[in-house]
This record gives sequence, C-alpha cells and structure tokens, in this order.
Amino acid sequence: MSRLSRVTDTGVGRALRARVGGRLRALRADLWTVRTDPLPPSTWLRWLPHGLLCLAAFGVTVAGVGDLQDNGHLAFGPALLVAIGQGGAVVLGLWRPVPAWWLSLGVFVLCAAAVRTRLGTGPETYTWPWTAAAIIAELLVLLLLALRVPTRAAVAALAVTALVTWLAQSAAARVAHDETGALMLSLATVVVIVGTALRGRRVARAQLVEQTTLTAEERTRRTLLEERNRIARELHDVVAHHMSVISIQAQVAPLLVQDPPRELEENLAGIRQNALEALTELRRVLGVLRSEHPGPGDAPAAPGEEAVPHAPQPTLDRLDALVENTRAAGREVTTEISGERRPLPQGVELSAYRIVQEALSNALRHAPGAAVTVRLGYRPDGLRVEVVNGRPTAPPPPSSGSGHGLLGMRERVAMLGGTMTAHPVQGGGFEIAAFLPGTRPADTPGTGRTTTPRKGRP
Repeated sequence: MSRLSRVTDTGVGRALRARVGGRLRALRADLWTVRTDPLPPSTWLRWLPHGLLCLAAFGVTVAGVGDLQDNGHLAFGPALLVAIGQGGAVVLGLWRPVPAWWLSLGVFVLCAAAVRTRLGTGPETYTWPWTAAAIIAELLVLLLLALRVPTRAAVAALAVTALVTWLAQSAAARVAHDETGALMLSLATVVVIVGTALRGRRVARAQLVEQTTLTAEERTRRTLLEERNRIARELHDVVAHHMSVISIQAQVAPLLVQDPPRELEENLAGIRQNALEALTELRRVLGVLRSEHPGPGDAPAAPGEEAVPHAPQPTLDRLDALVENTRAAGREVTTEISGERRPLPQGVELSAYRIVQEALSNALRHAPGAAVTVRLGYRPDGLRVEVVNGRPTAPPPPSSGSGHGLLGMRERVAMLGGTMTAHPVQGGGFEIAAFLPGTRPADTPGTGRTTTPRKGRP
C-alpha cells in the first residue's frame, strides 16, 4: 500500500492528475456556458438551413401537442407547454447550442415524468420515454451542438443524454413499451458522428483559407521587398552618380580659374559639402530599402570614410549647420530658441530636424527672397517647432516637386501623437507650426539662446 502511495505521489502521478483535471475543466467549460455561437450561413444555400430548422421547430411544436394529447393523455395546456419547449430548443440551438441542449434535455425529463403519471400500467400501446416529436427535437439539437462544439463536448453531451434516458427507463421498469430509448440513442449516435465530421471539415477548410491568406500575404511581402530593392537600385543609378559628379566638379572648379574669388570658393565648398551629405543620406535610405530590418553593413561608407554600422540620424544638434546652409543660399534666417534646452527622445529630435529641413526647403522654393524665422520652444511636455517665412520678393519659379512635403511632416507629427498646422499669415507669408510631445529625460544643463539675424551672401 505504501509503495502504491509513493508511486501516486511521484511527478508522473501529479502530471496525470493535472492532465485529467484539465480535461474535466475544459469539458465543464464546453458544456456549462451560455455563450453565443451563431450557426454560420451555408456556403451555397446561405440562410436556407436556418429557415428549414425554424420550419422543423414549428412542425415539432404542432405535432408534439397532438401526440401528447392523444397518446400521452395530457391536457392541452401542459401539452402545449412541453411542445413549445421542444420546438423552442431547436430555434435556440441556432444561436446558443449548449443552452438549447440543456433545455431539450430538461423538457424531455419533464415530458417523460408527466406522461408516465398519466399513462399508468394499462395494456394500451404508447411510446415512452421518448415521444416522436421529442426524438426529432433532440436529434436536431444534438446536430446543432455537434456542428459548433469540440468533439469531446459532443461525445459528453451524447453520454449525458444516454445516462438520462437510462435513468428514466430504470425509474419505471414496469412500462412495457420503452424501446424508444434504444432507438433514440442509436439515432443520436449517428447524428453526433455526422455533425462532428461536418464540423471537422469546416474547421479544416477554415485552416486552409487561413493558410492560403498567410501564403498570399507572404507573397505580397516578398513582392514588396523586391520592389524596394528595385527602387534602391534605381535611386542609386539616377542620383548617386550625378551627386558624385557634382561633388567632384565643385572640388575641381576652383582649380580651373586663376585666383578665384573667396566667395566662389566658399560657395563651391558648400555645394560639395551638401552633395556629400546628400550621398550619405542616400546610402542610408538605400540601406533601409534593401533590408526589411536594417543592420550592420546596410549603409556602406564612402571611400575614405570609416564604416559605421549604425550611422546616427540627424538631431537638433545639427540645426545650426542646416540654417547656415540656407543662409549660404542667400536667405535671411533667424533662429529663436526658448525654454530650457535639453535632449529629447530620438524620434522627437529627428522629426523636429526633418520638419525644419522641409520647411526651409519649401521657403527656398516657394518664397524667393523672403526672410525665414525658425523657433524652437522647449516645454515640459514636449517641443514646439515653428517656421515662418515672410512675403516673397519675387514670383516663385515653376516647381516640379511631388507636393508631398507637408504630407510627410503631418505623418511624422501624427506618428508621435502631436499636432501640426500649416497656413498663410498676414503680409503674404506662410507658417508651419508643430507640437511634438515627448517624455522628459534627465535634463542637461543649458540655456536657451537667440541668434540675431544674419544675411547670407547673394
């Protein structure tokens, strides 16, 4: 005995008990629920099965009343109540199969008890404990149950139905005509097998559709990656070569002129620097396009540069260089910074830099000769960015741009959960204002600064 107890207390015994307990809890969850599980429409017939089941429920109710009155010797009131319960269980099974099965089983017990007390033990022939209408209703309910619940729940429901039938027959063993119990259980077994098979087929089809959808999504994803690679190659072919030529020409041009002016050398140096920065940005974009998850080696370094596996994105620390480039193009740019300057999350820094960059580019293209003011306001809950240009001094030249600059800014702001406005201002200028929320990291010492306007060279 002690040896058996030791075996029972081992890990194998505990695992077995846990497994059996889990199965019982799952079975209880399957058969003790009132959750809604509507019968899905048929693939070809749509709602025709639902209509036929409702018609069958009506027939069960009408036929049940007559059967219980004629053969069961029940009064019209009790017979109508039992028949409505049998037909109602079929209709309920269209939406809630488990409660419908419990209702059908409860109505069966009530009907069997009522008919048994009315019949007595005379020689008359009658069907008991299952009437014809009750058999049809129970078969339909079991079919609806087997179509929606796991196999274990359908088998358990069949076993409970058999147990209740056996108990009803055992409670009145003197009844002569009780062969309907065996007939009912035989038909119920066939119905449960058919319903389980149909449910398995439907589940298999759903899994096949899901797998097909996943395959289509994977194919679409692969096509997208191929398209991104093609775009990367085209960008390299179209842009990289020309930018390299511009850089080389800007470097060589001063050597072709005897005693070039200082202003010319500075402008050519600026052109070369901008071309090199554009090439660096282009390599970074190409690295992103060529890999779904950019990693080391995605952005190869230029000749003479150190390979950087994760090149940093521009932040507001490079704002002065960005403004100087705009001033070098002959614009008056004023920078105003208010609040306590501090490091912000990388996404906020990058988005603010890109917004200022795009706003300055728009001012250069669409507002020739206009002065530009860039304002950064550091707040406890985020950063406010404003770029305002004045009235242009000349008509803007025709632009061949795609017009996606403002859209890109709005997408960046929306990604961070901020707000943005872009609208004309009095005097013929234009203002872009955005608020970028951000968590407040550990503040670093620093004070805001305001730079006085400085005119660039014409």
